Amino acid sequence: MSKRLAIVEITAEQTREVRRAVLRPHQDASELVYPGDDDRESFHLGVVMKEEDGETIVAILSMYHAAREGEASGWRIRGMASVAKVRSMGYGRELVEMARERAWGIDRAEIWCNARESAFGFYEKLGFVVVGDLFEIEGIGTHAVMVLEEGTGD
Repeated sequence: MSKRLAIVEITAEQTREVRRAVLRPHQDASELVYPGDDDRESFHLGVVMKEEDGETIVAILSMYHAAREGEASGWRIRGMASVAKVRSMGYGRELVEMARERAWGIDRAEIWCNARESAFGFYEKLGFVVVGDLFEIEGIGTHAVMVLEEGTGD
């Protein structure tokens, strides 16, 4: 069976199956609707696996025009995830790079996220740095704010 992968813009609703499967399997559908999902400047990208019997979204990234606390402007990555069969294949990097280019085409502000401790290395390879202290998100784990400042990573 031949498989092809493509990165495309998707809807917030289309992100929710991967959000649940990878990031928050203990939550119900209503908890997978994030504030800002449908804002005018928000966008969602997905890696779509095209197979002979249809298409499946296998990786996602949502980007929100949202400043980090204490900052004037910014972009927030939220709900980034890849299913196991495509992890470590470079699609996460491509999603971040595509989102960065699109966001910075609108507003060249910093890009930030609340990164899980297990993802620190991934984001560091892309030029993000940890700012502030580690914190816990109940039921999910240890996180830190990570920032890619305007002018880095490109």
